[in-house]
Amino acid sequence: MTPLTTSAERRVLLIDDNADAAFMMQALLSAYGYTVEAANSGREGLALAQTFRPHVIFLDLGMPEMDGYEVARVLRSTPPLDEVFLLALTGWNDEKTRAAVIAAGFDRHLVKPPDFERIAALLQAHFETVEALP
Repeated sequence: MTPLTTSAERRVLLIDDNADAAFMMQALLSAYGYTVEAANSGREGLALAQTFRPHVIFLDLGMPEMDGYEVARVLRSTPPLDEVFLLALTGWNDEKTRAAVIAAGFDRHLVKPPDFERIAALLQAHFETVEALP
């Protein structure tokens, strides 16, 4: 997959308590032309989302203090963040987790380690769809 060629700013927020994982995703997404910010806790991520106004959020589920489910519920009840494309990116891949992800309001459930080609295609398709809307 080739990097994006659009001039539109496409903002992505990563919320993951694993700083190394967030750094890797940030570097890869930035190389594809996205404007990317990262937070290492749920509370930090919520605060950053208020000012950064991301179009997409990748959210880890298993974080201390405020887990990804709780962050998702807050996002889904906070306009205009309630419209963000919300992706769970987690090491958990069982039926109970998938059901909880849907119940918390996520748009997609992705499993770590991430398949970056799949993520790049998913983001490209999302932005093409959103930008095609009247």
